[in-house]
Amino acid sequence: MDSNEKVSKAAGAVGGMTLLSRLFGFLRDVVIAMAFGSSASADAFFVAFRIPNMQRRILGEGAVTAAFIPVFTETLTQRGESVAWKITANLFNILFIALTLASLFILIFSPAVITVFAPGFLDEPGKFELTVKLTRWMAPYLFFIGLAAFCMGILNSLKVFALPAATPILQNITMILSVLIIAPQMDEPIMGLAIGVLVGGALQLLIQLPAVIKRGFRFEKTLNFKQEEVVKIARLMGPVILGLAVYEVNIMVDTLLASLLPGGSISYLYYGNRLVQLPLGIFAVALGVALLPTLSSQAAKGNLKELVQTVGFSIRLILFITIPATIGLIILREPIVNTLWERGEFLASTTEGTAIALLYYSVGLCAYSGIKIIAPAFYSLQDTKTPAKIGIYSMLLNMVLNLILMGPLQHGGLALATSLSALFNVALLIYHLRKRLGLMGGRKILRSTVKMSLAAITMGAITFLTKERFFHVGDPLSARLFALTACISIGILVYALISHFTRNEEWRFLLDLRKKKQEIS
Repeated sequence: MDSNEKVSKAAGAVGGMTLLSRLFGFLRDVVIAMAFGSSASADAFFVAFRIPNMQRRILGEGAVTAAFIPVFTETLTQRGESVAWKITANLFNILFIALTLASLFILIFSPAVITVFAPGFLDEPGKFELTVKLTRWMAPYLFFIGLAAFCMGILNSLKVFALPAATPILQNITMILSVLIIAPQMDEPIMGLAIGVLVGGALQLLIQLPAVIKRGFRFEKTLNFKQEEVVKIARLMGPVILGLAVYEVNIMVDTLLASLLPGGSISYLYYGNRLVQLPLGIFAVALGVALLPTLSSQAAKGNLKELVQTVGFSIRLILFITIPATIGLIILREPIVNTLWERGEFLASTTEGTAIALLYYSVGLCAYSGIKIIAPAFYSLQDTKTPAKIGIYSMLLNMVLNLILMGPLQHGGLALATSLSALFNVALLIYHLRKRLGLMGGRKILRSTVKMSLAAITMGAITFLTKERFFHVGDPLSARLFALTACISIGILVYALISHFTRNEEWRFLLDLRKKKQEIS
């Protein structure tokens, strides 16, 4: 089995579990939207939750794995299992202490943290105090999710992908149950949701520990901050945190500025971002998670030519999925938001605001995905400084664009600024990777992109006509759900047929992969 097949199958395992997680995530958001809508308490929770949740994305989908996997793989390849596990035990203890201190910092200094991330709340004392209270309750979540991310890095290094990808499902289930069961029993119902977040984080750690121990990990009484591999990982993690956090930091900047806009703006951005996270998580993050161990192994063995080919293939594969996904989200933005969430406290005005956020976030979907694919190539080469520098430039550009666009476009301008800065980020990443490794099959990527774009545009036109003919906001929920499903299904079918008849290479690869899987089974 070649590298492309290994990466694709691993990405399929991660993507499958991520799909289940995101489906439960949408159910979670439906429950939250019905219970709290775009109220002041919802705004308070989204700000409070975004602080530890940003850490989850940075740690779980970035810093820990990006810094740990290349070093662990290199040690395992060159020095053997015994040394690799001793280093891992030492790192676990160091992380335990660091995450404890970080959680305590958030707990103690919550008012200062909220002042930084949502200064607009200072004008509403009740909202500010509630946000501080929620943040303090959820502060230990950072401890649990940080260690869970470390366990995920260990398992991914050993090519175990499904279990770590499945653990966020528990998070979503506990949050749903907390809204339905705990929240109604509390004087401040939104506090029940904070409890659900905390319990979900603990479960993500507890479910992975047995699997890590089964594969050789042992707790040891060791704490060596000067260990060579620890120092190397620490040096890698610093820039990685900045490099991979750009998208998340941009979202936080959006939240900060949105707190200065009319009420509900934060919720619009949250719900719109959630929808963009679905294809991003299922495909781009999944492919990135599967890609890093393979690239790290290729780099450790010095197979740079094979590494370049794997990266080029991954870019084409993710574009094959995200180009039509972008067009689909833009065309179906209002039907999607209306069908998923417009009920209870989630009003038609909330749908309109969320659809605007989704429109502008969708513009950057290919760029967000590209970052998740290209950044691991740098990390596998143990180069974390280049993505970090590019990240700084992108973040500064986002801030400037925010200030320019938030006036005429309100919260939509904040979402558009995030997308444009992501496009800038991915363009620079490609430029520097090509400069370091040479040609990456750019002409092949361009040819494929043209084919994909033409197919996606045709798909979009037919999807638009289908939407205009069959979807009506005044219809019962069952009719709207059926019409939306029909629009999506017809769009996928059209895109698949055009890809098949134009002999798209990525489509043919996926078909061949499916045939091989059927033959094996």
